[in-house]
Amino acid sequence: MTQAEKGEAENGKDKEREREREQRGAKRPIVPAAVPESLQEQIQSNFIVVIHPGSATLRLGRATDTLPVGIPHVIARRQRQPGPAACRDSWLLRDGLNKPESTEQRQNGLKMVDQAIWSKKMSNGARRIPVSPDQARSYNRQMRPAILDHSSGAKWTNTANHPEFLVGEEALYVNPLDSYNIHWPIRRGQLNLHAGPGGSLTAVLADLEVIWSHAIQKYLEIPLKDLKYYRCILLIPDIYNKQHVKELVNMILMKMGFSGIIVHQESVCATFGSGLSSACIVDVGDQKTSVCCVEDGVSHRNTRLCLAYGGSDVSRCFYWLMQRAGFPYRDCQLTNKLDCLLLQHLKETFCHLDQDISGLQDHEFQIRHPDSPALLYQFRLGDEKLQAPMALFYPATFGIVGQKMTTLQHRSQGDPEDPHDEHYLLATQSKQEQSAKATADRKSMSKPGTYEGDLRGQPTDISERIYPQEVELGSSQSDCMISGNDSEEPLSAHMSRKTAISQFEGKALGLDKAILHSIDCCASDDTKKKMYSSILVVGGGLMFHKAQEFLQHRILNKMPPSFRRVVENVEVITRPKDMDPRLIAWKGGAVLACLDTTQELWIYQREWQRFGVRMLRERAAFVW
Repeated sequence: MTQAEKGEAENGKDKEREREREQRGAKRPIVPAAVPESLQEQIQSNFIVVIHPGSATLRLGRATDTLPVGIPHVIARRQRQPGPAACRDSWLLRDGLNKPESTEQRQNGLKMVDQAIWSKKMSNGARRIPVSPDQARSYNRQMRPAILDHSSGAKWTNTANHPEFLVGEEALYVNPLDSYNIHWPIRRGQLNLHAGPGGSLTAVLADLEVIWSHAIQKYLEIPLKDLKYYRCILLIPDIYNKQHVKELVNMILMKMGFSGIIVHQESVCATFGSGLSSACIVDVGDQKTSVCCVEDGVSHRNTRLCLAYGGSDVSRCFYWLMQRAGFPYRDCQLTNKLDCLLLQHLKETFCHLDQDISGLQDHEFQIRHPDSPALLYQFRLGDEKLQAPMALFYPATFGIVGQKMTTLQHRSQGDPEDPHDEHYLLATQSKQEQSAKATADRKSMSKPGTYEGDLRGQPTDISERIYPQEVELGSSQSDCMISGNDSEEPLSAHMSRKTAISQFEGKALGLDKAILHSIDCCASDDTKKKMYSSILVVGGGLMFHKAQEFLQHRILNKMPPSFRRVVENVEVITRPKDMDPRLIAWKGGAVLACLDTTQELWIYQREWQRFGVRMLRERAAFVW
């Protein structure tokens, strides 16, 4: 036997011994030993869970899954002691609907909707003939339900064993007579903090931990003790609350026990999921609508807007319009979860944005509630099916009074655990600016030709770069506000800026106006052109027939004339690659898991334990 052959035999024995040692000692490595390199990336992605928490639906799955699991983002918790009535977070109802001005505002909004419907011609060039609700009302009021079956087949969730909590679909089907509190932990894209039971930050985080843990065990079949072998990608809103994100990261790493995490914004993930490099992302969800311009994987902070309405507001508006037309199911209650599910279903089935569908049409729907017979209702509807989704463009129709309807990116309050945040950077930067100014003054004494103003212009760019949460609206808008340095801003100017912000945030912007405003806030004309030619609609709130053509027509009609001449084509994309728009952001999170550049973004459990929120400043793929 030659020396080389001896060496090879020893090497083989060493490898075998190593393999045996690994099998005995290691319980379950993230990348199992002796895996061909081409498969390693596949296995790594299989150990990454992507979580996209929405107001109404939680979507989660492994990064290698084709589609995520989607469950209602709700929990039912058993009351500790029976006594006061159970606390149930509302779904379709919200604050600001029962004010004295609500009805008048609703009627005014509807007049604007009707005017818009009449002014746009049908494809054959004729004007639409409006249908009065009176025409349908007399027919609908005579209708009585037909009994299809004496048993509906639907059942209440079985609570005989008194489970401590129920999650998702089971929580929605809890019998109202059972002593369970119902909580939706996220409302309008943010943590659902309120003064009632279950509304504290601790309680909401506990609800999220239970829902997510339950879904991971039940649907992904991952035991919680094995989460230490997994990493997590968490999608957050574009306008995020730093304190809440910090608490969520802490919960995922320290309480649920994931080994690592990446946090990224929904809008950027939507571009990854659709395969676009740049786009104006319009995310119409159940509770909120966010608009933001993304260019090459970066969400431009000045362009971010969040509108406090979404698909559930359209469902409630549709119910109001159907009531005007004599809706035959007279026992329908917005406080009943099952009736809310029915109204969502009716909206998704009947509503559209097609101008060519006009006149009265006959429809039918079934009601299958537990402990009740299965009923079939027939009814007639006219323009209500078009008016309800158009409320997204005329939000006064929702009748919401005295609520903050538009949110912009605000400056954060700072965090004691993160001393080197933007407040620190701005404070030290202004000292540098002062010393530079003093130097310039001395120089200008000796050189009368120099002008100190040239120096002043430079640092403002720095302050804008390091102020990720400053509010700034487009300079060409009438509500314009320019971000600046608070320390040098006169008090009167600061107050007028704050007043302008609060006035702007009080307005309920229509969806098309919000898109135009967001694009107008882009820094350069080239970027604006890029955004007009790529408007991506994601989320489930605008999945109506002909929505794409309708939105495109409105943007074309309302965009500034200067751009109308130079933008070759305004393109609204509602189903990129024929994908379900509700899944695009989640899909983008799964794509993120597979990118080579992602490796340097991971925040690991041990690092978080040691450095805390500072890791987000270091590793986040966006300006924290």
